[in-house]
Amino acid sequence: MKDFYDAEELRDVYYPEMERLIAAQSGAVRVHVFDHTLRTSDEAAREARQLREPVLAVHNDYTEWSGPQRVRDIFPDEAEVLITKRFAIIQVWRAINKPVERDPLAIADARSLEESDFIPAERRFPNRVGEIYQFRHNPAHRWYHFPRMHRDEALVFKVYDSTKDGRARWGAHSAFADPATPAGAPTRESIEIRAFAFF
Repeated sequence: MKDFYDAEELRDVYYPEMERLIAAQSGAVRVHVFDHTLRTSDEAAREARQLREPVLAVHNDYTEWSGPQRVRDIFPDEAEVLITKRFAIIQVWRAINKPVERDPLAIADARSLEESDFIPAERRFPNRVGEIYQFRHNPAHRWYHFPRMHRDEALVFKVYDSTKDGRARWGAHSAFADPATPAGAPTRESIEIRAFAFF
C-alpha cells in the first residue's frame, strides 16, 4: 500500500491483501472485508481527515447478538444460511506511517476473561444499531502488546467466533497510554479492518 488515505486503493489493493492474510491465518474458505477505521492520536489530523481517535477503553467490537446481526446487515440474502455454519469476525490492526509508540494497542489473553467481566453496550449509528462488549476491571486479566509495531507488521485477532467449543471467541482490546512512551514520540496513525471469515 502506498496511501492508506486513498479509499480506492484501500478497496482494490488492501482489502484483497487482508482477505488473503486472514484466510491463510484462519483456514477460512471465504473471507470478506466489510469495514475499516483509520485512527490517529493527533487531534488536528483527525479533524482535517475525518479520522477517529484511539479507543482508550477495553472493549470487544461484537457480542453474541451483534456478530450474527452484522452478517445479516452485510449479506441480507445469504445471512440465514451463512450463520448456520461456523463464522468469525477477524480484525487486522497495523501502523500506517511511523512505528507506533504513542497509544499502542493491547489485547487481553482470552483465557483470562471471566463471563462476569462482559458488559453489553448498545451503539447507535445513522442507519443501524450495533452492540459491543465493555469489560469490568478484573486483576486476573492478562494483557499483551507489541511495542513499536512497524508498518510492515500486523496484529490479527478475532472479535467474534460462533463456535462454542472452548476455543477463544472474543478479543478484548484497548489502546493505552504507555508510560514508556518517549517524550516527542510521533503521533499514532493506524488502520484496522474488520472481516468475516466463513468456514
